Amino acid sequence: MSVSRYTARLTIMALMLALPLCGCAATMVASPAEAEVPARHSISEFRDQDFAVVADPWEGFNRSMYRFNFYLDTYLLLPVVKSYEFVTPTFLQARVSSFYNNLGEVRNLTNSMFQLKGKESATTLGRFVTNSTVGLGGLFDPATSFGLARHDQDFGKTLGYWGTGSGPYLMLPFFGPSSLRDTGGLAVDSGINYAIYTAIDPFGHTGNSFAINTGIMTLEGIDARHQQSFRYYESGYPFEYYMVRFIYHEKREIESGRPLPVE
Repeated sequence: MSVSRYTARLTIMALMLALPLCGCAATMVASPAEAEVPARHSISEFRDQDFAVVADPWEGFNRSMYRFNFYLDTYLLLPVVKSYEFVTPTFLQARVSSFYNNLGEVRNLTNSMFQLKGKESATTLGRFVTNSTVGLGGLFDPATSFGLARHDQDFGKTLGYWGTGSGPYLMLPFFGPSSLRDTGGLAVDSGINYAIYTAIDPFGHTGNSFAINTGIMTLEGIDARHQQSFRYYESGYPFEYYMVRFIYHEKREIESGRPLPVE
């Protein structure tokens, strides 16, 4: 099978599966038990299919964490996000998202540099400088209109770019689907961001830096969930867990630049 045919097949499959997973179901289910429709077939019947070929030795833990994230979403995160969206004008929501997306350019820049992508690093640096100045501290995104495209990077992709395998699939609390490689990458990115922020310490002189930093981090978490349309157990698909696992794995492999199989 050629790369183009493989990519086309994967793209079509991802679109077909992702649409219902991203909130297109008509109603929100009441609980995971109701959402997990009893299947007429066992997953063991599909072991030779692509979506089953993902290392998942901790499936019991991952399924429990999948349910935990559902309850965390249902009873805490989504009510907070909906309240935020209710009281915050749409224009201001966009400004908050733009602000945090601009801060994310620091992670994009460091990982583009780790991958020795000179042109991409220059573009990302240009985006950050432009949006931080002309864009009023990142509240607006003039860089995109100037032709400076965003390149989303993280240390998990960097590890994959240099040939590190994804390792076992792992479902994280709050963050959702991940892998052993990407979890390590998340820790490295968080450490780098923390080191940079601590070195700058923009609110250290205020005497209330802890309260301010806590507020900034809380709003960042709310905005992150606000920007993510995925809802657990909303697809009504009996094999939702496996589909989410497959789509995440394949998406990350493609984004990390690992070669696609060619027959």
